[in-house]
Amino acid sequence: MEIDFDKMDGLVPAVIQDAETKNVLMLGFMNREAYDKTLETGKVTFFSRSKNRLWTKGETSGNFLHVVSIKNDCDHDTLLIRVHPEGPVCHTGTDTCWGEKNEANPLTFLSELQDFIETRHKEMPEGSYTTSLFKDGINRMAQKVGEEALEAVIEAVNGTDERLIYEGSDMLYHLIVLLTSKGLRIEQMAAELQARHKPGWKKH
Repeated sequence: MEIDFDKMDGLVPAVIQDAETKNVLMLGFMNREAYDKTLETGKVTFFSRSKNRLWTKGETSGNFLHVVSIKNDCDHDTLLIRVHPEGPVCHTGTDTCWGEKNEANPLTFLSELQDFIETRHKEMPEGSYTTSLFKDGINRMAQKVGEEALEAVIEAVNGTDERLIYEGSDMLYHLIVLLTSKGLRIEQMAAELQARHKPGWKKH
């Protein structure tokens, strides 16, 4: 990877991002030696400007930043490092250096769930309920979406909020299975809703 360490007297900023939640955790600086050590150990190492030495995040606290990927920007002078953090990132004890909670938006799990379902579709492991749905075919998958939707309606009218969430989740799961069988993604439905939200959208 070509990195321009000359623009800032041997240093480049390194933006640290949680690989799962996508939240920005902190900003540090690296020289070439810190970058090389990060690659060697798999743990993010910075150059401390105040201590004038290399500093591996977590070397005293144990809250290491385990590297998932490193990307360089278009000018080759800023790094984006995606990590799995081990504990709080900030020295004050907060999840991020901006005092924010490092929590994932549950909506992003829908993409992860479909990735998992797609793996099931490719591997078709025995004993998996998802595998059995794919084996039963498109008619059965569509029927299950309808059945779960009806159960969600019943809970909405005569049930509890807890049961509505439960049955609605069943419906959504079976819908994602159906989409997967057709080679479609849940993101395409989100994009359709996004398009409908724009001024001037007209019904097909």
